[in-house]
Amino acid sequence: MKTAAKFLLGGAALVAAGAAPAMAADIYEPPVIETPYYAPPEQVPAPVAGWYLRGDVGFAWHKFHEGYYAVADDYDLVTKSIFGSSFRGSYSIGGGVGYKATDYFRTDLTLDYWGNGEYTGETFGICNFGNGDVSCSSTDIATFTALTLMANAYVDFGTYGRFTPYVGGGIGGSYVRWGELENKACNDADSDECYYGYHEGASGWRFAYAVMAGVSVDVSCNVAADVGYKFQHIYGGSMFGTYDGAGFGHDGGISSHQVKAGLRYKFGACSEPAPPVYIPPEPLPVYK
Repeated sequence: MKTAAKFLLGGAALVAAGAAPAMAADIYEPPVIETPYYAPPEQVPAPVAGWYLRGDVGFAWHKFHEGYYAVADDYDLVTKSIFGSSFRGSYSIGGGVGYKATDYFRTDLTLDYWGNGEYTGETFGICNFGNGDVSCSSTDIATFTALTLMANAYVDFGTYGRFTPYVGGGIGGSYVRWGELENKACNDADSDECYYGYHEGASGWRFAYAVMAGVSVDVSCNVAADVGYKFQHIYGGSMFGTYDGAGFGHDGGISSHQVKAGLRYKFGACSEPAPPVYIPPEPLPVYK
């Protein structure tokens, strides 16, 4: 009996020892939940090429190139010179549409208006105030406006921070309109002996060209401020009509130095950030 009891106790111990790992395997272990991975938005570079709109205001200082007019002398026409003594500067306002082809090259088409210009000039010759021919001088005053349509091309020298310096050039046409010219002729020997004549102003299209330089400053991803200098030359043309045997005046051309400031709006220049990337955690283990 004692021997049988010992065998039974030993067998029970062996069974218990074998069952212990099985019971341990059935104990629940909480799963490890990993924090989902969040990828920051990827900044997509904006395309280099694109359309833009521009608007500018400025001020222009003009220079009058020597002109001429004809005077009837018996049966002949005598050509005489018109000398510009002063030319009041004028404001300018304009706008245009352009296309940026690369980081370093862009083009645009602009329309600019000059207003409120006033020309003062001088002529010298012979006048007759009723007492025979005498030497005389005249002062000529006329207003001036111009509307210029021009195709331009620019070279950008790269962007440094927010600043992009550039140079450019353009060709086109200007519609020049001269107002009525007031001619005051006075006897050189007697400044009180004068008479006034009024010549109808002329207008028409002329060839024009320009060169410019400046710098643009990025205000935002699609707006840039632009400050620059522009030299423009308008070819000569008709200036005024006839009055009292003199007229058909022509100017020799107009040059101007301009300072301009404006804004450019660039379409599609702002990049769209990519949506956040969500990577789900690995599936939880399944225990059976």
